[in-house]
Amino acid sequence: MEFQLLFTAFQAQPAHARWPQQRQLHECLRQGIRSGTLASGARLPASRALAAELGVARNSVLYAYEQLASEGFILASRRGSVVAPLAGRLVAAVPRPEAPAPRASLSRRAQNMPALPGSETSAAFAPGVPALGEFPVLRWRRMLDKAWATLKPAELNYADPAGETALREAIAGHLRVARGALVDAAQVFITDGTQGSLDLCARAFADAGDKVWMENPGYQGAVAAFRAAQLKAVGIVVDGEGMAPAASDWLRQRPRLIYTTPSHQYPVGSVMSLARRLALIDGARQAGALVIEDDYDSEFRHDGPPLACMQGLAPDAPVLYLGTFSKTLFPGLRIGFMVVPTALAPALALLLDRAAPRGRTADQRALAEFIVSGQFALHLRRMRRLYRQRRDALVAALAEHLGDVATVHGGTAGMHLALRLHDGRVDDVALSARLMARHGIMAPALSLHAVGLRAQPWRGFLLGYAQVPVQAMEPLVKKLAGVVRGGV
Repeated sequence: MEFQLLFTAFQAQPAHARWPQQRQLHECLRQGIRSGTLASGARLPASRALAAELGVARNSVLYAYEQLASEGFILASRRGSVVAPLAGRLVAAVPRPEAPAPRASLSRRAQNMPALPGSETSAAFAPGVPALGEFPVLRWRRMLDKAWATLKPAELNYADPAGETALREAIAGHLRVARGALVDAAQVFITDGTQGSLDLCARAFADAGDKVWMENPGYQGAVAAFRAAQLKAVGIVVDGEGMAPAASDWLRQRPRLIYTTPSHQYPVGSVMSLARRLALIDGARQAGALVIEDDYDSEFRHDGPPLACMQGLAPDAPVLYLGTFSKTLFPGLRIGFMVVPTALAPALALLLDRAAPRGRTADQRALAEFIVSGQFALHLRRMRRLYRQRRDALVAALAEHLGDVATVHGGTAGMHLALRLHDGRVDDVALSARLMARHGIMAPALSLHAVGLRAQPWRGFLLGYAQVPVQAMEPLVKKLAGVVRGGV
């Protein structure tokens, strides 16, 4: 073996130029063994001989040999130092160039996860983004500072997995008054947001392979959560009264969970009728299923009084009620909640106690004070007025510039509406990409919200308006109309 050539080539690499001599020699021999250049069982030269050949100090050779021996790459014997058999097995595991090793990557399941809606951007018309500039930051900061000032050292530890008692009580009180919920604090569980709530529902209340009904078109964040839990999503058609399961669905596609957004269907904005809500609750009881009611933006009702939630329509309804402060306050808060039936609350509390240590005590206490002090209700009233003005401006601009080719749906509530194109053959995905590339406008395609194997006929765009000033609506809609009509 020509050790001089091996060592010279190693030293010539820029990455090794500044290494100490003994480290250079150790790593050179180590790489030679791992690559197979120094084969298993090969005898290495005596330390004096190798030092003379390479022109290095003998101590450097002794250091390299000792390190290799401690790592198991060489063995000492009467014949001197030899390459250990273990090294040969390492070499065998290294693929040759003609058979490259598979690259490390995400699992196929993870690679197929649908993308979540674009709430991470402030581009018009990104859905789910509130008017962040209108949030009372100074008032919130004072409440947060007060919460931190009252924390005791022991309260810096993990907190109650169900959440701070003060916040659970504040949420329960708000829901009883504002949403007609039948709830007490013991049924409320604090989460990191709606996505965290969905993930918890999927894993706590269903097993792999169970069926979950979803609105079609529907919320892709829920699809991601259910797919990650290995549940089978069954798309149920949506009409003007919301989710519309047929009698055959109850017989042939018996669900374990039923996910719905009844107060403002995502993405098309339908409001589920009272008759449909009661029928869904009754069907869930008979099927032994749980309804997941995602009430993500129902605080913002623009036409008429707020609707009562499904959870409060019947005593101990089989409903898991989900809410979030990402839309009403700001997404970075990362606080949501879920309300579970009384009979399930103890079991869920025990599960979380075993598996989900929680913290962020100060944030939760500040939020509790924000609610109890009346600041939350005040902020909601201000945002309702603002969002109504922005909704009106968007609807008027759409009617003027696209009224002959598209229809607005779902503008009665929430922070977004759906613009459905009359021509169902339009490639709304391509148009959406063109809007972003040419004008920086985010208008997610409705066709991408299909769920399950059943086709859904919606073609058009999801348009969030909460973060778009009134004066910007018409110029933006003109650009949208130009792309839809084939211009720029």
